[in-house]
Amino acid sequence: MIGIVDYGMGNLGSVMNACRFLNLDARIITEPDELATCCGLILPGVGAFGDCMEHLAVHGFVEASRTWIAAGKPFLGICVGLQALFEGSDESPGVAGLGVLKGRVRKFVPIADCKVPQIGWNRVRFQQPACPLFQKIPDQTYFYFVHSFYAEIADITVTAGVSDYAGVTYAAAVWRDNLMGVQFHPEKSQQWGLQMLKNFGALVQ
Repeated sequence: MIGIVDYGMGNLGSVMNACRFLNLDARIITEPDELATCCGLILPGVGAFGDCMEHLAVHGFVEASRTWIAAGKPFLGICVGLQALFEGSDESPGVAGLGVLKGRVRKFVPIADCKVPQIGWNRVRFQQPACPLFQKIPDQTYFYFVHSFYAEIADITVTAGVSDYAGVTYAAAVWRDNLMGVQFHPEKSQQWGLQMLKNFGALVQ
């Protein structure tokens, strides 16, 4: 079963609906004790980095998430759920992230024709086509983004896919073993986003 972490914020409804549409065995979990019944974990995210980390801490999911990832179990972070994997964010100075990936989250600086936040479809160029999330998905597929911040990665070997916005080439997807994260919203990205969630589901079986 895939557990979708409910920590008081996040795009739970859309992610859960996408899993139901794909007939994936998934349910929303509210307490770390429920992880015992899960084989895969999705951390969705909407809103500010600091609020995300605070809610994860209050609901007991900070150490639980680190332990899950360290055990090599399938994990997918979406949007702020990806950003939470890093050491910190300029959005919330002084607030530590999960720190399972090296790097920091930075804010886009607006330039001509590129407003911040980025809202809409953008192309993802695969850097590691073997990433399990990318199976049966064409390189340079468009996915749906909503974000003002992006991950500046210290270890480029975890960069699975990149996009360009506001003069920055940034990590749109990360991958290390069974740890994966995407800056975009697969649950809102139509055919190829659903295929990505289906690919994650295949890892959990």
